[in-house]
Amino acid sequence: MEINIIDEVLFKKALKGAVGLLDKNKERVNDLNVFPVPDGDTGTNMTLTIKSALKQAITVKDKDASKIALGASKGSLMGARGNSGVILSQLFRGFASGLQDKKNLDIKALAEGLKNASDTAYKAVMKPTEGTILTVARECGEFAMSISSREMNILTFLDKVIQHGNKALESTPDMLPVLKQAGVVDAGGQGFMYILQGAYNALAGIEDIDEYSEEVPKEILHHRKDYPSSEEIEYSYCTEFMVNTDFDDIDKFRENISNNGDSLLVVGGEGIIKVHVHTNNPGLVLEKGLKLGELSDIKIDNMRYQHEEILLKDELAANNENEEKEEAKQFSFVAISIGEGIDRIFKELNVDYTVPGGQTMNPSTEDIYQAVEKTKGENIFILPNNSNIILSDEQTKELSSRNIVVLPTKSIPEGISALLAFDENASLDENIQMMNENIESVKTAQITYAIRDTEYNNTKISKDDIIGLSEDDIVASGKDINGVAQGLLEKITDEDVSIITILYGKDVSEDVASKLARSLEDRFDDIDIELIYGGQPLYYYIFSLE
Repeated sequence: MEINIIDEVLFKKALKGAVGLLDKNKERVNDLNVFPVPDGDTGTNMTLTIKSALKQAITVKDKDASKIALGASKGSLMGARGNSGVILSQLFRGFASGLQDKKNLDIKALAEGLKNASDTAYKAVMKPTEGTILTVARECGEFAMSISSREMNILTFLDKVIQHGNKALESTPDMLPVLKQAGVVDAGGQGFMYILQGAYNALAGIEDIDEYSEEVPKEILHHRKDYPSSEEIEYSYCTEFMVNTDFDDIDKFRENISNNGDSLLVVGGEGIIKVHVHTNNPGLVLEKGLKLGELSDIKIDNMRYQHEEILLKDELAANNENEEKEEAKQFSFVAISIGEGIDRIFKELNVDYTVPGGQTMNPSTEDIYQAVEKTKGENIFILPNNSNIILSDEQTKELSSRNIVVLPTKSIPEGISALLAFDENASLDENIQMMNENIESVKTAQITYAIRDTEYNNTKISKDDIIGLSEDDIVASGKDINGVAQGLLEKITDEDVSIITILYGKDVSEDVASKLARSLEDRFDDIDIELIYGGQPLYYYIFSLE
């Protein structure tokens, strides 16, 4: 079989194939997490990101492949979840910008797209690490350029690029000792190779995928909250559409429709504007869009009739639907949260909006963006509270015109500690300094379970064993939750610790948690022990040591 040109039909087919193969193998990618913990969600994040890319790409009516790639780029940007999803969105962005208005794609265009994809992703990461998805993408891009002038058949070309990419993937453990120790290749790199292989399979007719699933991951269903009744919905119609236009003043258009509803999202560029709004008059909003250009991808849902479904897609809006209108103020806070008890803590610390996420289900860039746009503060602090969400927050900062500060909180205790340092009478710079100092002063430890057999630091860990994590290290394991917890804290508690806060999860009873607290009080008689219900899933305990 020979293919010399990829037109819009083949391009969309390749995208569907890429989504299909990654979706089928997302759990394999998840299982490549270095630590054998139940929040290895690289596969899930990449799958949700590329599904968002495909959803946008297949609605593009223009037959130019470059326009379809641009649609995929915009979809991936707003749907990006976690570090791997953000990097994947940057790969899509670079690929699209490298096509230079190509109607059809030949080998040269594909090679330039892959090379530009890698270059763009590297620029997006402040400190690129070799041995990751970045390395695999770079190797594919550079190799594609090196053979592009001598290949004639796109399938042969892609096959050789994939073979080279798989060799680069196999070498990632030699670049990152932590991968070699865990006996795995890089998860993001593996996900990227599934994407390339899936695209190849679709083009070659090996696997023809005409449908893709939009089912809600079980993690989201598991963490659903109690939603308000339909009578409490102020704006009835969830309205989404795209505007194909040369008008480039996004801020002006956003302001023009801002009085027509809430949950407003207006982003875009390079000829396309994406609009999302909850309104009581979708016709009026659409009419304003029509004044700018041709509309496409129009979607209007009556939230009173399809209440549960729509709120599930936009859980953030549901959580805050009936909040009272805030007056303009100097500072606002958006925090990523992972449990109802932790939600309450953040609310008590004056966080304006909590975004459901964290372990197992990182929020998308769009989720975070919408929370930011709802705040009234002149300055907005975002607390990721998870290292895998920091890039999504930084991407939100680029999309928004608001003055955003992303605090580098990598855990819930760090987020709480940062908020405790905030002084509303201090300046922005003073608060940034004080909050960062508090972030560095707290130590985080966690108790969860192993999802696979492994060996770490010469210690054998069996599937379902209880494991204790301190920062980025496994320091305790065993069969008993409280026993491992006490062993963990005995190893990491030093003379500088004066307070240990226990956030117990939804799978630990108050009685069991109280027994641990009493045991720690006996063991550390000069340290204050505080017990709080966090309600977090998967992690039996989260400890804050200060």
